[in-house]
Amino acid sequence: MSKYKIVYTKQAKKDAQKASSSGLKSKIEDLLEIIEENPFAEYPPYEKLVGNLEGAYSRRINIQHRLVYQVYEKEKVIKVIRMWTHYD
Repeated sequence: MSKYKIVYTKQAKKDAQKASSSGLKSKIEDLLEIIEENPFAEYPPYEKLVGNLEGAYSRRINIQHRLVYQVYEKEKVIKVIRMWTHYD
């Protein structure tokens, strides 16, 4: 099975800096590896988002923070939108 290419929004890049300074970097890297192989892998569970993020998915980094991404199946691209809380 071919891997997906991961691209990051400006916001996700900012979030990555916050996350690495808060000790969540390895957890995020684990999640990115999973979705790079299969963005719809059963575990850890993901949610389909609705509203202004309809078409995107989220997985918990921890109780507070989430990894939010969109999948472009034809292009085999995953766009990471957020890697931090959406409650900031």
